[in-house]
Amino acid sequence: MKVFQGAYTALITPMRENGEVDYDGWRELIRFQLQEGIDGILPLGTTGETPTLEEDEEEKLLKIAVEEVNGRIPIIAGAGSNCTKYAVKYAKRARDLGADAALVVTPYYNKPNESGILRHFETVAVEGGIPVILYNIASRTGRNIPPALMRELSQIPGIIGVKEASGDLAQIGDIIRDTAERRKAEGGTFTVLSGDDALTLPILALGGDGVISVVSNLIPGPVAALVRAGLGGDFAEARRLHYELLPLFKAAFIETNPVPIKAAMTRSGLPGGPVRLPLGPLAPENEKHLYTVLAACCACGFLHHQHRKNPD
Repeated sequence: MKVFQGAYTALITPMRENGEVDYDGWRELIRFQLQEGIDGILPLGTTGETPTLEEDEEEKLLKIAVEEVNGRIPIIAGAGSNCTKYAVKYAKRARDLGADAALVVTPYYNKPNESGILRHFETVAVEGGIPVILYNIASRTGRNIPPALMRELSQIPGIIGVKEASGDLAQIGDIIRDTAERRKAEGGTFTVLSGDDALTLPILALGGDGVISVVSNLIPGPVAALVRAGLGGDFAEARRLHYELLPLFKAAFIETNPVPIKAAMTRSGLPGGPVRLPLGPLAPENEKHLYTVLAACCACGFLHHQHRKNPD
């Protein structure tokens, strides 16, 4: 089984101005990620606007991703749903199309109780036929997975980790201590990946394994460097990169993800394009702030010259 450690990009889905998926831009983005040394990619996540993608679009995007990567880095495919039957279906699709793992979010809107959460993830792990990474993000789902429940989930065969976006460092520390170490002691694996760019450094310091990043759509190299420094124990370097990148980490979430990051990528000359309704464009004042931060990133050398499109 592959070890999922490092910096993974939760890829946007580039769109054309008419709202259609830009498949050529998708290939370009994946090649850019590979060129810049990212450790893995996550197509079909929330950042990829899956709530508004058609199933045939999702399938084509994943097929292209597998083709472009060609086994060079791991692919974690988004496979979440608030319907267990559909989550199993999407996990099987990820397996059949060549992904290495499936990211499965806590069922949203339903707000299931703990026994329901346990059975949901167990069913997906058993029937999906692909390693499952849980996605804990109560701000979107309305339901947090506490450490005690995470410990139970970690014992289910096929569940190999969690993308932790609770924002609660005490909770994340408990999970790393009580879940990850326990699985490793028993000869298994359980990876804990940050779901928040700004919390990557503290989670690495607590013993976490990396990040599933939004900002690395734009600057995969620096984000990967931060993670590698932390995993290598060079926290002076990791801290330096963290503080240099922090303004962009914050600006990328000035409005609902992926609205800011797609605007930043389009501004920087990378494939981005508009978001699909019900998401809308950035407010003018937020757009101005984002572009100011991008200009500073250019000055710091984080953006490559070929992508410096109208940075001022």
